[in-house]
Amino acid sequence: MIRVDVALKLGDFDLDVDFENGAGITALFGRSGSGKSMTINLIAGLRRPDRGCIVLDGRVLVDTEANIFVPAYRRRVGLVFQDAQLFPHLSVRQNLLFGRWFAPKAAANIPFGPVVETLGIGHLLERKPARLSGGEKQRVAMGRALLASPEILLMDEPLASLDTERKLEILPLIESLRDNLRIPIVYVSHAVDEVARLASRVVVLDNGHVVAAGTVEDVLGPGLSGTGLSRFARSSVVAGRLAAVDAAYDLTEISHPAGTIWLTGRAGPIGREARVVIRATDITLAKTPAQNLSVRTTLAGTVAGIEAEDDGPLAGVSIDLDGHGHLFALATRKAIDELALRPGDRVYALVKSVALDERAVAAAEA
Repeated sequence: MIRVDVALKLGDFDLDVDFENGAGITALFGRSGSGKSMTINLIAGLRRPDRGCIVLDGRVLVDTEANIFVPAYRRRVGLVFQDAQLFPHLSVRQNLLFGRWFAPKAAANIPFGPVVETLGIGHLLERKPARLSGGEKQRVAMGRALLASPEILLMDEPLASLDTERKLEILPLIESLRDNLRIPIVYVSHAVDEVARLASRVVVLDNGHVVAAGTVEDVLGPGLSGTGLSRFARSSVVAGRLAAVDAAYDLTEISHPAGTIWLTGRAGPIGREARVVIRATDITLAKTPAQNLSVRTTLAGTVAGIEAEDDGPLAGVSIDLDGHGHLFALATRKAIDELALRPGDRVYALVKSVALDERAVAAAEA
């Protein structure tokens, strides 16, 4: 468990964050410049806060009132950055073993072999970083951080520099670390699909302050209102159960109390819980169930709120789905007025299957 309650002023920027994180992954989410990386640096001990405290598993790392500041090298923190930051003159094996220098002798060391096997880097051990791809470098960086036997793992945009295919290779590895090691992980990202797939808890930062915190399903979507994100970045996460596969059409059915979600292709083992990312711009709203349309997914719910600027063309509609979960949909103000949508109205959210990325669908955290 980590407890963070810190404040720091840098020029005109004021950071003031307060959150807790247990086992699993807590995502620090927000647009660039919101204070995510600065928060990571404070946890790691790379910066001192002006005020506050940081407590890791009962051990006080920072307490400004008591004048306590544990230096970075004594914090038992594993760091993975956007840039792998490997030592270019060392082999992969030597880079990995470098992490051991920071593991206390009394610590229960994470074994070298299982880390190498989990990350799939056994064939790379004798290579130098210059001969590695971006994805391979990030695997090695994760291994080095783990072999330091950290009490917490901090990951600052670790996939930001990778293309989609490399991201899809690394995401299952991070899931494996999450599920098998059971150490707290704080994961910085501004990518909804990464957060939806990995995190159990989300802390949304905007302009240095926490504006929302909670489960992925509750926070993403309506919880991002007022954060200044582009309409193309606004997405919701809906959790359901993988119910069946339509083999004739190669479609996967996800069951939700609000309706059936259809994915193209096969998303995973039937019976498990899964999360689906639905972009606000991919939702069509109707006041009655749609008929004779190509749209396969219809989710029923109730309008919880409508955001609209008097002189702007767009409106945002927050929807409480039947059963559980929330959606945030974008439409023109004209469409909202013509539908006469009001808070409390029944509404149906229509989503084309081809708009959903089955590759981003992941099992809910165990």
